[in-house]
Amino acid sequence: MKKYFLYIAFVGGILLAGCQAKKEAAATVEETPEAITPVTVIAISTGPMEEFVELNATSVFRQKWILRSNLNGYLQKADVQLNKKVSTGQALFTIKTKEAVSIGNTIDILDPSFKFSGVNTIHSNGTGFISEVTHQPGDYVQDGEQLAVVTDTRSFVFLLDLPYGMRPYIIGKKSVQLTLPDGEKMMASVSGVMPGMDSASQTQRVILKVNTTHTLPENLIAKVRLVKHEASNAAFLPKAAVLSDEAQSSFWVMKLINDSTAAKTIIQKGIETGDNVQIVSPVFSPQDKILLTGNYALPDTAKVKVSVPASTKD
Repeated sequence: MKKYFLYIAFVGGILLAGCQAKKEAAATVEETPEAITPVTVIAISTGPMEEFVELNATSVFRQKWILRSNLNGYLQKADVQLNKKVSTGQALFTIKTKEAVSIGNTIDILDPSFKFSGVNTIHSNGTGFISEVTHQPGDYVQDGEQLAVVTDTRSFVFLLDLPYGMRPYIIGKKSVQLTLPDGEKMMASVSGVMPGMDSASQTQRVILKVNTTHTLPENLIAKVRLVKHEASNAAFLPKAAVLSDEAQSSFWVMKLINDSTAAKTIIQKGIETGDNVQIVSPVFSPQDKILLTGNYALPDTAKVKVSVPASTKD
């Protein structure tokens, strides 16, 4: 009988110890504080937005005239210098035939009424500047030989090699923006599109004309800004505030629903720029607070603590 009572007491002690352990474990669980994530918030912004692509365009002079000799002879005079401006009809070269050089003034002495000189003048057939000089006074030239090249300044354009898939972004537009290497920006009018295609790159050349108060050099590469989409009064957030799944098929933001709780809000994106994302839906009010930092991997209705960024502290 004594052994029986000892056995009962032993089992009872074990049961009491187990119950006490469960109570202590439950108390421990209840005492564990809920995780609170420190975050910073931002309000929705509004303003103009545009999504664009930049391509290269090269400057060229499309019209050049080659001044050629119209007889065999010696250059007596060459009123040409590189980059010198010339006008239509201006006398540039004087050529004396080799016969006139060899005979000299003999014919004039024999018959003054004949008025033989053997001298011919080459005139400029356009307005522009001398871009190339091939011969100087004293040179012997043959009929049809190149003497100089005159470049028409009015034919200055930029040529844009446009990928065919980007035609909708420029066809039908009257002007585009150019940015020169020194940062200067100017508007260029879309003058035309060449009918041929480059078979290797599948690009089509677009002619862009510019009106500038100063002379630009040939072979200058400028950036052409082609606007793909634009909105005059878009609502947008920084990219850091927008979250997505691994497949980039669903997007959301974490919005404060009270002072300490952030809820997951599904959004529809629009235009994307380098730093900002347009929020097409839902429509946020200026009073709504969206998590900017600390939002990554937060569950829906997460507990958060809003902290003030160091840059805004006094």
